[in-house]
Amino acid sequence: MKKLLACIAIGFATATGYAETPLWMRDVQISPDGTEIAFCYKGDIYKVPANGGVATRLTTQASYECSPIWSPDGKQIAFASDRNGNFDLFVMSADGGAAQRLTTNSASEIPSTFTPDGKYILFSASIQDPAGSALFPTSAMTELYKVPTTGGRTEQVLGTPAEMVCFDKTGTTFLYQDRKGFEDEWRKHHTSSITRDVWLYNAQSGKHTNLTNHAGEDRNPVFASDGQTVYFLSERDGGTFNVYSFPLGTPQSLKAVTDFKTHPVRFLSMGSNSTLCYTYDGEIYTQHPGSSPQKVEIDITRDDRNQIADLNFSKGATSATVSPDGKQIAFIVRGEVFVTSADYNTTKQITHTPAREAGLTFSPDNRTLAYASERNGNWELYMAKIARKEELNFPNAILIEEEVILPSGTVERAEPQFSPDGKELAFIENRNRLMVLNLETKKVRQVTDGSTWYSTGGGFDYSWSPDGKWFTLEFTGNKHDPYSDIGLVSAQGGDIINLTNSGYTSGSPR
Repeated sequence: MKKLLACIAIGFATATGYAETPLWMRDVQISPDGTEIAFCYKGDIYKVPANGGVATRLTTQASYECSPIWSPDGKQIAFASDRNGNFDLFVMSADGGAAQRLTTNSASEIPSTFTPDGKYILFSASIQDPAGSALFPTSAMTELYKVPTTGGRTEQVLGTPAEMVCFDKTGTTFLYQDRKGFEDEWRKHHTSSITRDVWLYNAQSGKHTNLTNHAGEDRNPVFASDGQTVYFLSERDGGTFNVYSFPLGTPQSLKAVTDFKTHPVRFLSMGSNSTLCYTYDGEIYTQHPGSSPQKVEIDITRDDRNQIADLNFSKGATSATVSPDGKQIAFIVRGEVFVTSADYNTTKQITHTPAREAGLTFSPDNRTLAYASERNGNWELYMAKIARKEELNFPNAILIEEEVILPSGTVERAEPQFSPDGKELAFIENRNRLMVLNLETKKVRQVTDGSTWYSTGGGFDYSWSPDGKWFTLEFTGNKHDPYSDIGLVSAQGGDIINLTNSGYTSGSPR
């Protein structure tokens, strides 16, 4: 009865909508006059008064919208949306309403800023490197483009990456952060040759000037209203991301503006009234000149409700394994185990963990699955069984029981395979030894001692013989690493018979 009442209460609250204090708002941008803040939350664009209050939801599409930017007069907001497949640029009234699509390229376009005259929007995308570019062509290294705010032809501004652009009032120069390599932009405390720097670009002379030239991360630059002071985010002094400033004429004269600890400051912007806006630990803050940061209290009312997940994948599945009776197919997508019916569209998700699962095998009874999981920081073996006798397959099973086999925090076990009679389970221990577990007695025996496999990449191919008396396996014959041979070994252990002796690479024995 308690469970039933709880479900009804949750359903009622969900159906009628709810107000919440949001966390992890992203892509925060204060309006040019400093009175409103636009942000992304759960894939939609919102705006809220800069002094806090009830947020207004501006987009309601099922797609993901992000990266809102304000027009100079504050009357329009441009943003990225994947409603047509990939991220395209859209622009709409700052009060919401229908949005106009501005780009149609198959690349992902992320808006950066309006030009000061409001006629163009600058955005980053990997569309076409210039013919004379010295950069290695890759989608990770974008170019800078512009498109008219009323729609029209896209033009390339720079052939090198220039992100988070901020113009001065004249429109002749702008600040930007560069990108030199593939490093994850969310990585913290990163120090290397490819960390971002803040640059100044003069459109008239074509000159780029590195203003920071610092081994750590410097990013997200904005001009102060006087055009002579630059604010930006940096991980200087061994700390987390904070706001710093310097005079444009003397970039080496740094000044710390915030001193947050532990978590990084993200998404910096500034209004014409000199109000700074940024996020810290998932919440939005504003800061007036000479004052302390102030958290913006925000209320959001949404009608979110729990729905049956509708997952669509066209690639990325691994470990596809057909059940012995041919009626079920188990596979792994994004680290989770699924089983689908071979005859119908019914699919069951077996695992729901933040860890990765790998290496599926069906028991001959068609009712048991074994796999490895890295849930506790170490690869361990797990077994999932259909609990109720009247349920004949995984896709339609209501109750599925899971247990860990041979739990250990130090010994790594992966790549399980049931024996043909289902009484034993083979696996690879510590990435180089073939072992067998007797499921009835729980005794483990060693088949190979690990001396015939040198790679630590995660194991080797092996397979039971139909009578369960032998294994065929991939091994390094004659110490000829990294070339592998195919061998035959007794399921009870012993010497490996080299079947190929080829001197080349052989694998996937069956």
